[in-house]
Amino acid sequence: MSDSEDDDIPQLSSHTLAALQEFYAEQKQTINPGGDDKYNVGVIEENWQLSQFWYSQDTALRLAQEAINAVGEGGRIACVSAPSVYQKLRELRREDISVYIFEYDRRFAIYGDEFIFYDYNNPLDLPEGVAPHSFDIVVADPPYLSEECLRKTSETIQFLTQGKILLCTGAIMEEQAAQLLGVKVCKFIPEHSRNLANEFRCYTNYDSGLDCET
Repeated sequence: MSDSEDDDIPQLSSHTLAALQEFYAEQKQTINPGGDDKYNVGVIEENWQLSQFWYSQDTALRLAQEAINAVGEGGRIACVSAPSVYQKLRELRREDISVYIFEYDRRFAIYGDEFIFYDYNNPLDLPEGVAPHSFDIVVADPPYLSEECLRKTSETIQFLTQGKILLCTGAIMEEQAAQLLGVKVCKFIPEHSRNLANEFRCYTNYDSGLDCET
């Protein structure tokens, strides 16, 4: 091949090459963490293509504590599209609480029997072993800020919960959330590890500790 032909081959800029290398490094990240790191929030990287945005450590802890207080000893908690809360609950090592993660991203299958594959497009397509109204509280964070996503996720929430609901979604969804689930906005404002353009809020259908926050 001549030098002139070499010159015709497209070359990546150093910036583009660095970005590409970073991307491949993220793709190679282990999906099987173990030991004490297994339940760390962020141990599994966000996938923006799946609209994944993890809570900050403080928010994940606050929501986990709220769920524990809401169900009490021996309670059952379902985390629907809310892996950060599931991870924080397990990080707290509360063996008296049953917790399950309903999630589309199969990377979270590392959590074994507590992982339940979930696609909001098929809100009631759940394993036979998941009985209706079998959870004391459902903590849910629909992946998309759309009426369709909230409506379908609401079907799942209503199927799973015995009554209590803790919903995290955009402030723009407040009216629809009230109509679908009978929830009211709380004073506590959730934060994410990365700043998001959309304003987020927490909603519950019961008197919660999240309303004590200013």
